[in-house]
Formats: sequence, structure tokens, C-alpha cells
Amino acid sequence: MDWEVVAPMIVSIVFILTVGGVIVLRPIAKRLGTLLEVMAQRKGALADDDEAFRLREVVESMSRRLALMEERQDFTERLLERGSGAPADEPPPR
Repeated sequence: MDWEVVAPMIVSIVFILTVGGVIVLRPIAKRLGTLLEVMAQRKGALADDDEAFRLREVVESMSRRLALMEERQDFTERLLERGSGAPADEPPPR
């Protein structure tokens, strides 16, 4: 076989296969890329939701504890007011 005839055939076959591969595989690669982006965004959104839920729980817990501390502080202040000179049978002033 003469290389002058075979070389152009090989080049044309490689060119046709390359163009055909790009035409067929490009839409598949684009869809796969879009799918991966969506999956990454969902995973990020789930992580944000979990973190927001945990933060909400912490804030609610702190709120309950602060309310309990306020009640205890009021009780302690009333006891100290009674012991500082006010008679025990009179209610504390408000």
C-alpha cells in the first residue's frame, strides 16, 4: 500500500470519528455536568438546613435557660429584700 493513499484515509477517518464523538458525547457531558451541579447544590442546601435547625435548637434552649435564670434572680432578690430589714410578715414592695 502506498502511504500517499492511506494517510489521507486515516486522517479523514480520525476526523469523522472525532467530530461524531463530539456531536454525540457533548450533550451527554453537559447533562452530566448539570446533574452534578444540582446534586452539589442540594447537598449544600441540606447541610445549611441541618445547621439552621441546630442553631434554632440552641437558641431555644438558651432562651429557656435565660427565662429560668430570670425567675431565680427575681426569687433571690425578693429573699434578700425581706432579709435586709423588712419585716417577714409584710410582703415585699414592688
